[in-house]
Amino acid sequence: MENRDFLAEWHPQWGVLLAWPHPDTDWADNLASAETCYAEIVSAISQRENVLLLCHDLPHQTHIQSVLSTLPYHPQRVQFVTIPYDDTWARDFGFITVLHNGQPVLLDFTFNAWGGKFSASQDNAINQRLVKHPLLDSNTFETHSLVMEGGSLETDGQGTLLTTEICLLNPNRNPTLDKATIETELRKALGVSRILWLAHGHLEGDDTDAHIDTLARFADPHSIVYMSCTDPTDSHYKPLLAMEKELLTLRQANGEPYRLFPIPLPAAIYEDGRRLPASYVNFLIINGAVLLPVYADECFDPVAIEQMQAAFPQHEIIPIDCRALIAQNGSLHCITMQIPHKVISR
Repeated sequence: MENRDFLAEWHPQWGVLLAWPHPDTDWADNLASAETCYAEIVSAISQRENVLLLCHDLPHQTHIQSVLSTLPYHPQRVQFVTIPYDDTWARDFGFITVLHNGQPVLLDFTFNAWGGKFSASQDNAINQRLVKHPLLDSNTFETHSLVMEGGSLETDGQGTLLTTEICLLNPNRNPTLDKATIETELRKALGVSRILWLAHGHLEGDDTDAHIDTLARFADPHSIVYMSCTDPTDSHYKPLLAMEKELLTLRQANGEPYRLFPIPLPAAIYEDGRRLPASYVNFLIINGAVLLPVYADECFDPVAIEQMQAAFPQHEIIPIDCRALIAQNGSLHCITMQIPHKVISR
């Protein structure tokens, strides 16, 4: 599987995959707020690229179009696909794209809902169904038995993978595989040459067992944006401080340290006594812009926007209120999966 390139998120995109919430998903109790957030995300994406939008059935599609019509968006850039799904975390069940000799290969890893925490049989079958759609059926498709989620994989697009030990080495994913075997499998499938492991860092309320996309992300091959905590009384203080120390020791392939952009953890948000996993690092890079999750935090939202603009000086930073998303234990990046150019040609 030589000559493979695991594309960075800033690689030019055809669009973004999302699955719209419906009453049979866990969003039912908060559906209106979730749909408002989804509509804002689809609207923002459609200003710059396409959206491949999964829906439950034709009446659901009609309803979605009605919701979207309340915002400025480009209908011709929204492609609907009717398909069954358990939930809407496209980052984790969506196909991962690599280039092999310059041509797209769609990787379908096994999705078990973060270690069997929820039902996932329909979500795990989505890619098998999607690849038969006329928009995607010309691509090479690979199914892998390795249990893996897109939110656990972060790349600089130059052969380096950043991930967390807490997630990838968790026995609820691949209990018979050790670290060395998992590294070998990822190198083969993704074509990466270096794997950087973080042993620390977590967010309360996170179902994913410390996905990297809630903690630390590449802004470019030389820079990492990461969550930090400045309050010694917060339960996140010690693990995020330990993670920061790890990031300071990491080196680029050329031996140079990374430029680091810390973003403070937002003030704690609770629902029914449960702390929700609010993270500014769960952003989405699209063509020419970054969609940044914010949480109506007058103190830290502006700091996050400022730091993100410093890390992405050539991009427009677009804040999206994602309080509705963290009520279901995820945020903006978790519900999206970018689709690079060449994957869809029309």
